[in-house]
Order: sequence, then structure tokens, then C-alpha cells
Amino acid sequence: AVRNFTLNFTITNLQFTSDLAMTNSKKFKSTEKVMYHYMDPLLQKSSIGPTYIGCKITTFRSKKERDDTGLDAICSYRDNPSDPKFNRVRVYRELSHMTNGITKLGHYSLNSQSLYVDG
Repeated sequence: AVRNFTLNFTITNLQFTSDLAMTNSKKFKSTEKVMYHYMDPLLQKSSIGPTYIGCKITTFRSKKERDDTGLDAICSYRDNPSDPKFNRVRVYRELSHMTNGITKLGHYSLNSQSLYVDG
């Protein structure tokens, strides 16, 4: 079976623009590609790594008067009886550690209070 979890965080050095809200815009597509470049390796190294399928960014949204950009994603993993069970607290802690306390994602800065993982 395939299961999903949500992943949300806020990028503090990516100013929100209206074209980021449009999933078919060049800005959305290019930013999405960069985010996958940074997110996928982290999730592959996490405890769900062996079962991780991928994420789909659903939304970039305005935060704090457009100075910051929120990211919402739906991520998928295989849920086989022989695999370890998805543990959202463990994944949260692993991602927190791999992003320097939820402060860095590649060259992007994160709001340290913004990471949310929900299974």
C-alpha cells in the first residue's frame, strides 16, 4: 500500500510573488525543482528512506506580508508489513537535525518554528 504524509515549512529568504501561487508558472516550476533537489536527499536519508517514493509540492503561499514563502507538500511512502512503521515524530526530529535545527535547506533559510510533519 502507498501512504501519504504532509510536510510544511516556511522559507524566510524566498520572497513570495503571485506567480509562485500558480502551479503552471515558470517561477513555480523552477522553484519546485530546486526544492525537490534539497528535500528528496533528506527524506531518502531519513528513517522512511527505504520506503520513500517522493513528494509533490502542492502550494507555495504567502507568509508574513509576502516576505516569507510557505511550502506545502504531500509525500508518499510504501507501507508494507515488513517495513518499519512511519513515525512522524522521528521523521520530524531527523529533518530538524538535517536542516541545522530547521534553519537551513541548501541555500534557503527556514523559520525554525515552521516545520510540520503529519502522517
